[in-house]
Amino acid sequence: MFENLQDRLGSILNGLTGRGALSEADVSAALREVRRALLEADVALDVVRSFTDRVREKAVGAEILKSIKPGQMVVKIVHDELIEMLGGEGVGIDLHAAAPVVVMMVGLQGSGKTTTTAKIANRLSTREKKKVLMASLDTRRPAAQEQLRQLGAQANIDTLPVIAGQSPTDIAARAVQAAKLGGHDVVILDTAGRTHIDEPLMVEMADIKKRSNPHEILLVADSLTGQDAVNLARNFDERVGITGLVLTRMDGDGRGGAALSMRAVTGKPIKLIGVGEKMSELEEFHPRRIADRILGMGDIVSLVERAAENIDAEKAAAMAAKMAKGKFDLNDLADQLRQMQKMGGMGGIMGMMPGMAGMKDKMAAAGLDDKLFGRQIAIIQSMTKAERANPDLLKHSRKKRIAAGSGSDAAAINKLLKMHRQMADMMKMMGGKGKGGMMKQMMGGLASKMGLGGGMGGMPDLSNIDPKQLEALQKQAEAAGLGKPGGGMPGLGGLPGGLPGLGGAKLPGLGGGFPGLPGLPKKK
Repeated sequence: MFENLQDRLGSILNGLTGRGALSEADVSAALREVRRALLEADVALDVVRSFTDRVREKAVGAEILKSIKPGQMVVKIVHDELIEMLGGEGVGIDLHAAAPVVVMMVGLQGSGKTTTTAKIANRLSTREKKKVLMASLDTRRPAAQEQLRQLGAQANIDTLPVIAGQSPTDIAARAVQAAKLGGHDVVILDTAGRTHIDEPLMVEMADIKKRSNPHEILLVADSLTGQDAVNLARNFDERVGITGLVLTRMDGDGRGGAALSMRAVTGKPIKLIGVGEKMSELEEFHPRRIADRILGMGDIVSLVERAAENIDAEKAAAMAAKMAKGKFDLNDLADQLRQMQKMGGMGGIMGMMPGMAGMKDKMAAAGLDDKLFGRQIAIIQSMTKAERANPDLLKHSRKKRIAAGSGSDAAAINKLLKMHRQMADMMKMMGGKGKGGMMKQMMGGLASKMGLGGGMGGMPDLSNIDPKQLEALQKQAEAAGLGKPGGGMPGLGGLPGGLPGLGGAKLPGLGGGFPGLPGLPKKK
């Protein structure tokens, strides 16, 4: 969603960091461009004015213009103010109340309220180990209650049985009572929406609130609606009193203005964002991480979390054992490709790598799209069990058969085998170094390949941005068990020498793959 804004701000700020000294005129000119970029991204005018005024106030001080790296200091100020505009610290759903905690979902029709209700219930059930009850209060939209029931069955979440003829307020009261009797920790009320805000809707919301006494009232808003979503939040807050926001379709190609304006205009935190259609594609909103992505600094913590969620612990352990022996066959390569697909493909991963967000166009030009993974998996699946275990068996006649079976050609098969050989060679090299040597090499790669040492793409060294951020990252990594013996290289699907030539094309800055994320935490 923030790609256009990311490109614009990146080029503007790179122009500052590339200069040895800055004048007040330089800063003012850059801020005019920043202002234009934010307005084009559909950020509210008042928010843009406040943002640029605060940045200008801090950026034209003598200590900035005379500092050793004035350009990087300006980027740091923009980074800090962007975090402040987004809300400072992330705020999750508050469950600190007497059970059952009542969560009321409000919003307009078509914003994704029912699906988001099921996603939140699934998240609380799987991550927080809470017993959740969902109840649909939408008696107007045809099959709304049946939709929630089916979503509950899909995610193995309890739903309130439907009794025909009950009013929304009666259903709300019955849901709370059923949750108490059933020993549920959380009850989520999916209220009805309208195509627009009207008086009957607001009266109904107020009545439901009075009957159910919710601890959280979450407004679900479609992020693609831009400033309309901001006005919606303001109106709902004035009439009902919301405690937080959930933005859906953040994976879309909107300009991102609603997300950047919401907190500043309403004063209410964005608690969750929907990043896809799947039940698991709901993430907590972390202002610092979003700001990092917008400024092209990556989001390593989210990348680690996503990898940890998608990696099978048993397969990871088996891979680590094979790596120790220097073994890596085509079955292993197929597993790595599938795990990359689960994590969002190359595009999704690149967007979270420091300095790599701008690589997408180069990847596309080199033919490295996410469809490539599917084609390579098809090639491997067209091989016999013996051929996957021993690629040396693949001579001309066998390649011809595999090409026909997978809908590819001999050139594609040769590129796949070349990639496998490079990764296998890396496995052997790392397998002979012992755990200490492997770890030293991989952690060294994190700084050199990901730009954590000297910055990338004109962005400042992250240590100059905010030392607390790196300290927090280090603590999270240690708490998650990164780098522990036995973790091996399952992280990021175990891509050690990783992607040294997908499709036969080399990518600048990716020659060493992803060596810097060792031993990602195992699934619980």
